[in-house]
Amino acid sequence: MAADTPERHDERFQVRVTADSHLAWFRTRLALERTMMAWIRTSVALIGFGFTIVQFFERLNSMQGVAPAPHPFAARYVGLILIGAGIFALVTSLWQYHSVVKYLWHGDFAQIAGVRKTPGHTPVYGIAIIMMFIGVFAFLVVVLRAV
Repeated sequence: MAADTPERHDERFQVRVTADSHLAWFRTRLALERTMMAWIRTSVALIGFGFTIVQFFERLNSMQGVAPAPHPFAARYVGLILIGAGIFALVTSLWQYHSVVKYLWHGDFAQIAGVRKTPGHTPVYGIAIIMMFIGVFAFLVVVLRAV
């Protein structure tokens, strides 16, 4: 092979079916799960913080003896942006998680993946989808209360 031609994918990685390679694959899969759970935690924090900001400033503006805010809708916009960012982070991270899981079960890596022929399902998908619905619900509640 010439020095200036890129190597093919098949020639770069030699997959050996050994206990070491299986455990390395398993550590990679667990790292992927931890990363996805970190994204879910971050998204939940963004959604919750955005909703809390909206609720706090609505209650603050309705209290007696509190001066009216110079920009009364600013908190609502910030809250909507945070909720939207949380939903976007969930969608993006779920897409990335799915593509990496698919890669880890593709081709030669499937030989060292495990006993099954298909990826095992973890609760990560369900948790992420439930949190997306909660985020969309929170977003709609904030938007519809403005009307």
